[in-house]
Amino acid sequence: MYEQQQPAEQNSPLAGFTVGVTAARRADELGALLQRRGAAVLHAPALRIVPLADDSELLAATKGLIDQAPDVVVATTAIGFRGWVEAADGWGLGEPLLDRLRGVELLARGPKVKGAIRAAGLTEEWSPSSESMAEVLDRLLEEGVEGRRIAIQLHGEPLPGFVEALRAGGAEVVGVPVYRWMPPEDIAPVDRLLDAAVSRGLDALTFTSAPAAASLLSRAEGRKLLPELLAALSHDVLPACVGPVTALPLQARGIDTVQPERFRLGPLVQLLCKELPGRARALPIAGHRVEIRGHAVLVDGALRPVPPAGMSLLRALSRRPGWVVSRAELLRALPGAGKDEHAVETAMARLRTALGAPKLIQTVVKRGYRLALDPAADAKYSDG
Repeated sequence: MYEQQQPAEQNSPLAGFTVGVTAARRADELGALLQRRGAAVLHAPALRIVPLADDSELLAATKGLIDQAPDVVVATTAIGFRGWVEAADGWGLGEPLLDRLRGVELLARGPKVKGAIRAAGLTEEWSPSSESMAEVLDRLLEEGVEGRRIAIQLHGEPLPGFVEALRAGGAEVVGVPVYRWMPPEDIAPVDRLLDAAVSRGLDALTFTSAPAAASLLSRAEGRKLLPELLAALSHDVLPACVGPVTALPLQARGIDTVQPERFRLGPLVQLLCKELPGRARALPIAGHRVEIRGHAVLVDGALRPVPPAGMSLLRALSRRPGWVVSRAELLRALPGAGKDEHAVETAMARLRTALGAPKLIQTVVKRGYRLALDPAADAKYSDG
């Protein structure tokens, strides 16, 4: 479902910014965190999760491991491990699976997975302090994997180099595809999110899984919008990923992303609270401090929501603060305005009303409009 959620508070760090959310799982949690900090949220899940009970691949992998014991099982996510055991229960294979797992070397990627393993009545043999799959791989390769059968509980995320390195070392690798991702059944919300990104109606776009990032890029390519999307993500729309693995599909397209130091939703939101206000343009205009945000303007710290047409005009004026911008140029900045320059006058009147300080924008007779930059700042921007 596609939704635009309005911010709960005006004077929060993300007030005036619009953030896109591509997550299928935990989207409500991420949206709530963003809203509490003032953001407007556009949500369109870029993926859907195949129900485990209907997943024939997971059933086949489970039966295969019960029939032929692995030497090692690597559990990568708590929700994935729990889901696997619950699905096996539903198929009448719960006890045979647990019996099989009791007799193997069971590795847990991190503390949450460790908890899920113990809740199932099992005990992990080892877990890395770093929660890093790279450390898990190092341990396995140090032990030697030649001739060993290693099962890896997958969770929709790519494991770059992990499987390849094990196979190169002589291991037989069995993937257990828990929670496979597929495109959403209703693609229209994703299309609307793409349109918002390309038109710069978003200030940031968040990704919490690599498959979601890959899915969005694939849909943009299918609509012949990929160059426009990549241009937006390179300059105007901040791509924020929960971690480096999630960022891989974007990096493969040459897109730099921001990532929190801790790969969690809370730190991701905290990072946006730091990054987005830092990217906003702040100018001293007509004795006021004016900060131009995504869909609103802060005038002396007070949030002023501005209609989309008004924001287009204001951005055009702020690109050359203090300089006169012609009506013809401002008309080109208006979305779908046509050829009538009267549309500029109408949008300008609404913009001035929305800002609550009409003298911020000066009319220059027969020439156009300019931001009334304070004299002290005017010299700074006089070279354009």
